[in-house]
Amino acid sequence: MFEYEIQQTRSAQLRREAADERLARETVRRARAARREATGRAAEGEVHPDRTRRHWFTRAA
Repeated sequence: MFEYEIQQTRSAQLRREAADERLARETVRRARAARREATGRAAEGEVHPDRTRRHWFTRAA
């Protein structure tokens, strides 16, 4: 009976550790996605759509 209780305790501990690892991976994944999104927004802000832009060379035929 004692071995069974030890096994149950160990099983519960492994489940908690697995849940913690999943949570950590999800947190890292969300942080990366947030950084990627912030970088994308920053890059979009740098674009200057200037319709009156001067063309230095004539267009090819």
